[in-house]
Amino acid sequence: MERENQTILTEFFLKGLSGYPRLELLFFVLILIMYVVILLGNGTLILISILDSHLHTPMYFFLGNLSFLDICYTTTFTPSMLVSFLSKRKTISFSGCAVQMFLGLAMGTTECVLLGVMAFDRYVAICNPLRYPVIMSKDSYVPMAAASWVIGAVNSAVQTVFVVQLPFCRNNVINHFSCEILAVMKLACADISGNEFIMLAATTLFILTPLLLIIGSYTLIIFSILRIHSSEGRSKVFSTCSAHLTVVIIFYGTILFMYMKPKSKESPNPDDLDATDKFISMFYGVMTPMMNPLIYSLRNKDVKEAVIHLLTRKVLKN
Repeated sequence: MERENQTILTEFFLKGLSGYPRLELLFFVLILIMYVVILLGNGTLILISILDSHLHTPMYFFLGNLSFLDICYTTTFTPSMLVSFLSKRKTISFSGCAVQMFLGLAMGTTECVLLGVMAFDRYVAICNPLRYPVIMSKDSYVPMAAASWVIGAVNSAVQTVFVVQLPFCRNNVINHFSCEILAVMKLACADISGNEFIMLAATTLFILTPLLLIIGSYTLIIFSILRIHSSEGRSKVFSTCSAHLTVVIIFYGTILFMYMKPKSKESPNPDDLDATDKFISMFYGVMTPMMNPLIYSLRNKDVKEAVIHLLTRKVLKN
């Protein structure tokens, strides 16, 4: 009887904003503009970090990785989300959903680890400046960045494999904009406690551990800054890490609000997902990657000078 009640799902229905048809066109325009800004802003940061020799440092190497990561992350779901806003048939194939789950989780995990590595880089630069060239040599910072990508891919592959092996019954409605792994997992007609344990362990290891590294690094940085007597010196030192700290606060603030929310605030029915949660998810997925290049451009003198230098050189050539 149990086998008869189970069906092999070939596609999922992404509910998204289907209950708000008037908002769909508005959000299509807004998200399309944001996506273009993400591509242009992060693409520009990658370009100047490659072309300007003054930015061939560990800090800007990590920043280039972060910009490329933001482009990859938003591209995993934004184009399909834009299509669904204009389409009446808001479906995604099972295999397409699995790919989207894998890429989304891989990019998110990689960003958590990369932000932790960037905090360590700022700690060494400010608290151990004389040893910085030795500790953060090319033989060190390139493997650090590569390890961030590998960790993200491995973590995502393990969790995605466990989720796609779950049995799914008649319910194929994902109350989300994309195939978010937790939303898909809750549709399974089986005990998912094992999957939840794996997710909890991965969250602790790959989200909270980098966060603790960031907190520890910035605690030591603050103590180091306070020992500087001149206010001008303190301001100059803090400006070298203020952009990264701002990005960390926005990124982790959104994640913790989404995934560390008390269970009492959650609806027992997955179809009753609050619209606020959807907008927060959109903010996390689109707004944060869009703001990263703006934050680094506005709060970083080196980036401004690099942009001006490249533009000036291009004008003079013409």
